[in-house]
Amino acid sequence: MRIAAQMPQAEHQPVLLDAALAGLGLRADGVYVDATFGRGGHSRGVLSHLGQNGRLIAFDQDPDAQAHAQPIVETDERFTFVRASFAELGERVAALGLAGRVDGVLFDLGVSSPQFDVAERGFSFRHAGPLDMRMNPDAGKPLSDWLHNASHGEIAAVIKRYGEEPMAGRIAAAILDARATGPIADTGRLAAIVASAIPARLAAGKRIHPATRTFQAFRMHINDEIGALERGLEAAFDVLAPAGRLAVISFHSLEDRRVKRFIRAQARPVPPPVPMAPVAAPALLEIGKPVRADAAELEANARARSAIMRVAERTDAPKVSS
Repeated sequence: MRIAAQMPQAEHQPVLLDAALAGLGLRADGVYVDATFGRGGHSRGVLSHLGQNGRLIAFDQDPDAQAHAQPIVETDERFTFVRASFAELGERVAALGLAGRVDGVLFDLGVSSPQFDVAERGFSFRHAGPLDMRMNPDAGKPLSDWLHNASHGEIAAVIKRYGEEPMAGRIAAAILDARATGPIADTGRLAAIVASAIPARLAAGKRIHPATRTFQAFRMHINDEIGALERGLEAAFDVLAPAGRLAVISFHSLEDRRVKRFIRAQARPVPPPVPMAPVAAPALLEIGKPVRADAAELEANARARSAIMRVAERTDAPKVSS
């Protein structure tokens, strides 16, 4: 069996790496899933703890992630890469014959730092580029297409729901006004339009750029990130073996609320179907308290500032219907 003697170094620092590896409760002969390969920092960490009989399956829909995974695929037989959204995790793991046999699933949600740095992907207003924002550039339509046709109500609803932006209506109106003069096709123009819609008194002294929440909202909408997360959590539960661990790193409240809600729903004891019957055991057990980066990690990696990780353990009880 080939096991890479020295794996390529990650291009960025994975957030909460040590905490995630501890949360997964890694076993040398275990089977694990990295639902968000990114640039492979967490995957390399998992592989460093596995023995010859261990196995890691990594998912990512980004072709750049696939390119970074390929050297590991070619040098380590314990590693399998699947270019797909983690929303497809259940069926893909089942196709590998591993449904119900996985010892741990890790999610590191959101966009990886290198994705923000590539202007052509259109994720960041700090780098001028085409207004795309798709995690998988081979599927769906870019944000520019959606903005060209969406109504004021649709745009405002997305900004408010996914960006929790109080100026959603004003921003949507500004986008429609600008759209009337020509297509909004690049990140710089969109960022300027959004900034122009925020009253100066509200933008003054803010730590974040006025377009931050709007760009986040559009990215989450174009990629159906919340829907994919909900499907991915359900699938992760289904592939876990009893005593298998689920670890999820989130970066903002919308994601974390969904994760917390899912874990808590499955962690409740199930009421008996008839009076006096015993209460059924919960399907998940929450493990410890939510974890945040310590001072040392925050000093080394500013991206860890908003990260929060929740961990739960699968029991042999059936899943609670949602």
